Amino acid sequence: MHARRAVKSRERLTDLVREAVMPLGRKLLLLVLAVGSAPLLALEPMPEQSSVPIGTQVRNLTFKDIRYLPRSLDDFKDRKAFVLAFTSTSCPLVQRYFPTLKELEAEYRQRGVQFLAVNVGMDDAIIDMAAQAVEHRLPFPVVKDSSGQCVKLLGVRRTPEVVVLDGQRRLVYRGRIDDQYRLGGTRPSPTRQDLKEALEAVLAGREVAVAETPVDGCLIAAAPPVRPAQEVNFAEHVAPILVKHCQECHRPGTAAPFSLLTYEQAAARAETLAEVVSDRSMPPWFGVHAKGAFINHRGLTAEERDTVVAWARTGKAKGDLARAPASPWQGEARPAAWRIPEPDLVLKVPEHQLPASGDIPYKYVVLPYLFTEDTWVQAIEIRPDNPRVLHHCNMAYIQPPEGFKLKNFITGAVPGSDPMNLEEGIGFCIPKGAVLGLQIHYVSTGKEEKCRLTVGIRYARGVIDKQLRFQLMVDHKFVIPPGAPLHPVRAERTLDQDVLGVALLSHMHLRGKDMTFRADYPDGTSEQLLMVPNYNFDWQLVYRWEPGKKRFPKGTRLDCLAHYDNSEFNPYNPDPRAAVRDGLQTHEEMMNGFFFYVIADEKLGLAIDPRTGRVVKK
Repeated sequence: MHARRAVKSRERLTDLVREAVMPLGRKLLLLVLAVGSAPLLALEPMPEQSSVPIGTQVRNLTFKDIRYLPRSLDDFKDRKAFVLAFTSTSCPLVQRYFPTLKELEAEYRQRGVQFLAVNVGMDDAIIDMAAQAVEHRLPFPVVKDSSGQCVKLLGVRRTPEVVVLDGQRRLVYRGRIDDQYRLGGTRPSPTRQDLKEALEAVLAGREVAVAETPVDGCLIAAAPPVRPAQEVNFAEHVAPILVKHCQECHRPGTAAPFSLLTYEQAAARAETLAEVVSDRSMPPWFGVHAKGAFINHRGLTAEERDTVVAWARTGKAKGDLARAPASPWQGEARPAAWRIPEPDLVLKVPEHQLPASGDIPYKYVVLPYLFTEDTWVQAIEIRPDNPRVLHHCNMAYIQPPEGFKLKNFITGAVPGSDPMNLEEGIGFCIPKGAVLGLQIHYVSTGKEEKCRLTVGIRYARGVIDKQLRFQLMVDHKFVIPPGAPLHPVRAERTLDQDVLGVALLSHMHLRGKDMTFRADYPDGTSEQLLMVPNYNFDWQLVYRWEPGKKRFPKGTRLDCLAHYDNSEFNPYNPDPRAAVRDGLQTHEEMMNGFFFYVIADEKLGLAIDPRTGRVVKK
C-alpha cells in the first residue's frame, strides 16, 4: 500500500513538473524526468541567457598583452582549440580555479590547445593583471579585454567563466570549469569536469554533449563612461598634469617621440594620451610594491587619469591659455645641459657611425683619463647627443690589465632612468690606478646614424661617511628551453652585516618577463621588496628607497627570481625555437638583479677636496 502510494506521488510530481517546465522546451523536460524522484531543490539553475548562441563563428578577437601591445587570436598559429578563461584580480573563485587551469593547460598544451586568461576587471590595470599572473605562476598568456569586445562577442557574463573555440573559431562551449568550487562552498573533488569533457569532444571531432553550463562567480561589469563633474579644459586642468608628469621627457631633444609643451601638441595626440593613461603605460612605471616604498614612483592619480580621458573625449577644450601653468621647459630647443649639478670632469667618447639595420655589437670604450689616486664621486651622467639610438650604456672602473667587469659597475644610462646623483655624505670611490670603461649598446633605427657620448663627473663635497656598494644577484649557467613560456632563473645573496638599502634594478634581455626581489629576515619573517611583473627591455628603471629608511639586518637573505618567455607569443622573441643561454647580445639573455646599499654603521669621516675628489690629507 505504501509503495503504491509512493509511486502515485512520484507520478503526480512528474506531471506537475512537466506542466511547469513545458514552455522551457523539450531538453529541460527530459532533464527533469531523468532525475525522477530527486528533490527539486537539488536541480542546478540553467545557464544565464546569452545573446551569443553556441555554434557562432567568432571573428578575430583582440586584446592587450602584459606589455600594453594590441594582440589577437591571429598571433597563435595552428591551434586545434582555444580556451579563454575570464578573470579579474578580485574574484575569489578565479584565484581558486587557477591551479585547475594550470593543470589543464599542461595536459592539453602538447595537444594543440591554447589557453588564455582574459582579464575583465573594471578596476584592474594591466600591471595588476600581470602581477596576478606572476603570483600564481601562470604559464599561459594573460591579456586584457580593455574594450569589452571579447565579453560581447563571446556572450560571457561572469568570472571565472570559460569559453572553448574549436580550430575554426566556432563557439562550442561556454560555462564553468567544473563543479568543485561554488560561491557558497566547495566539494572535495568535482563530480563533473565540464571544460575537460568539452576539450576531449573537440579534439575527437565530436559535438560537445553539454555545450552550456551554469557559472558561479562575479558578474562582469562594464566601466561607466567618464563624466567629469565640471567642464574640463586644457589650460586649467590638463596642462598642470602634463607639466607634473609628462614634459620632463616629452620635449625637444629627448628620446621621447613627440613634445607635449603646447596645447596644439597635446590636442593632436589627445586620443593617444587617453589610451596610455587609461592603460597606465604612461608615465612609465613597472614596479608593484608597498605604497610609498620608492621615492621616485611615477604615476597619475585616478582623478588625473579621468581628467585627461574626459578632456580628450569631450571636445579637447582649450580654455584660457593665460591661466595655464608655465612649463619649466617651454622654449628650450634642447634639454638642459646636465641633469646632475655642474660636473667637475667632462670626458667625451669618439663619435660612432651606426648602420641602418641589424644587431649592432656592443662597443667597449675606455675613457681618456687615469685616476692616479682614490677618487670620490657623487654624481655621474652619461649623455648621448642622439638619444634614440642608445639602448643602454654601463659604466665600470677598470684596473689594467683587467678588462670590463660588471662586478666593478658604477652606474649606467638606460631608458627612463635618472643619472647617478648620491645623497650628501654618500660617495662612490674610484680606486687608484683605474680608468673608466663604457659598455655601449646601440640600436638601429632604419637609417644610418651617428652618436657621441659625453660623460660628466661631479666630485664629492664635504665629508663622506658611507660608500655606495651593491650586491649582484646573477646566474650565468641557465638554459631556457625552446618554446618555454615561463622559465624560472633564481639567484640569492646573504648580507654579512647590517645595511641600508639604496635602490633595486632589474636587467634582462628580450625574453625577460618578470623579476621579483624578496628579503628573508633572520627573525623568520619575509617581505616582497619589489615585483616587476611586466618587464620591459626599453624601460629599465631604478627603484629608489628614501635615504636611510630601509634597513636590512645581518643575515638577511636576498632572493631574486626571474622568469623568461621563450614562446612564440612573446612579441620580441628573436627565435622561440632556440635554447637560450647567458650572453651579452640581446638574442641571448642575462639575469642581473642589482641591490644597491650602504653599510649601516659605517662612518668614514673622510673630508674630500671638491676640486679633485681626493681625501684631504691632514
